[in-house]
Amino acid sequence: MKKVLVATDKPFAKVAVDGIRQVCDKAGYQLILLEKYTAQSDFINAVADVDAVIIRSDKADKSVIEAGKNLKIVVRAGAGYDNIDLEACTNKGVVAMNTPGQNSNAVAELALGMMVYQARKQFNGGSGTELSGKTLGIHAYGNVGKLVAKIAKGFGMEIYAFDPFVNKADIEKDGVKVVDSVEDLYKKCQYISLHIPANDKTKKSINFALLSSMPKGAVLVNTARKEVINEEDLLKLMEERQDFQYVSDIEPDCKTVFEEKYKGRFFFTPKKMGAQTEEANINAGIAAANQIVAFLEEGDTKFKVNK
Repeated sequence: MKKVLVATDKPFAKVAVDGIRQVCDKAGYQLILLEKYTAQSDFINAVADVDAVIIRSDKADKSVIEAGKNLKIVVRAGAGYDNIDLEACTNKGVVAMNTPGQNSNAVAELALGMMVYQARKQFNGGSGTELSGKTLGIHAYGNVGKLVAKIAKGFGMEIYAFDPFVNKADIEKDGVKVVDSVEDLYKKCQYISLHIPANDKTKKSINFALLSSMPKGAVLVNTARKEVINEEDLLKLMEERQDFQYVSDIEPDCKTVFEEKYKGRFFFTPKKMGAQTEEANINAGIAAANQIVAFLEEGDTKFKVNK
């Protein structure tokens, strides 16, 4: 009997686990749950004799991959997959996958929710501003960016996007204006919503030059990864421009500096919340289980992300 391990420090909702179990039961697989574990060694021990692993924000690092004697596939229930050691997977012949699109609406709603929260002075009783009529720049027009645009249109925002990997006509048909460079995007837009992955090209790419070019009252919204931010540059800008604000779905390493010096000009979720909805839990978890079955039974590698 094939074994599927669900290793989640932040567990799926019960209804999602029930859905994953149904998929596994139907395929004749055994489901093993490792939830709220306290040490990476727990993960390493649990993966020893399983065929497949489903994770969320958990680290499927080299030690985990190598410990899986029978491991054939690791699926990240979500879009980002920088928490999987792709090289280790490739070297061991393990397929790594993500579940693109399953968490997208949850992340998009969070991005707009944080914009509203910051525009209204974090509901402190003071006078805020409205999103209507403001310029919004979407940095990367993938599944999430597309939904952010759709929701933002309902607020009456003027929307721009930059994504060299998406056809210009496909963006424009959504009523979004395309800019030719990332520099143009930041210069034009009071709000920037980040949706780029964290990789060798993007890490620390959101720097002083880009952020300092944004208009007065600028707000950077990060529901992507903290690694894409050059935090030293960000702190320099926060110090030089009293009008600049930063809201993020992941706490930066320099969080304590923000708390000491920039009260009211930032907001960080206590832990990554983009996919923390019941719907996203269900969608991503069940998609991951279905992808595992499709791969193990039919060799389907549609969502493979490693070489």
